[in-house]
Amino acid sequence: MDDRDTSSREKLWDLIKDIKFAMFTTHHRNGHLHSRPMTTQNTKVDEDSSLWFFMSASGEPVADLRADPEVNVVYADPGDDSYVSVSGVARVVDNAAKKEQLWNKMNEAWFPQGPNDPDLALVQVQITHADYWDVKSSKLVQLIAMAKSAITGRPPHDLGTHGEVRMR
Repeated sequence: MDDRDTSSREKLWDLIKDIKFAMFTTHHRNGHLHSRPMTTQNTKVDEDSSLWFFMSASGEPVADLRADPEVNVVYADPGDDSYVSVSGVARVVDNAAKKEQLWNKMNEAWFPQGPNDPDLALVQVQITHADYWDVKSSKLVQLIAMAKSAITGRPPHDLGTHGEVRMR
């Protein structure tokens, strides 16, 4: 990975690290896309470009990703005008040490028996691609740009950064 890739990866993590919930999207067996709120468990993107989640082993998300491992994870922080869409391949991982490493007290609300709960599935999403949009212009500047766009018929530009990160 070159310096530009490392910088993009750091930018990606910087955008998602403080967002408590992500929308985790799977292909449901009925053919539809289903999204559910999930909490990212890791505190940085792993060295192998993975995100980690705890899910119910008996729940639909796990059944969905076992049938079709291609997933999308979306993070949004409207207050900071930053948005991230992560595409990746998900799998259930049987790794007790990793469960212990990622475990925190908040998870007990869903898994009361702790990291050894028989219904606890550890899900790894290996990131293949991510897009992000990071708007740094103030709300006033954005409103002025949109008003100008409405008058001129030309889309607003230079309001923020759009970036792409390829991991695989």
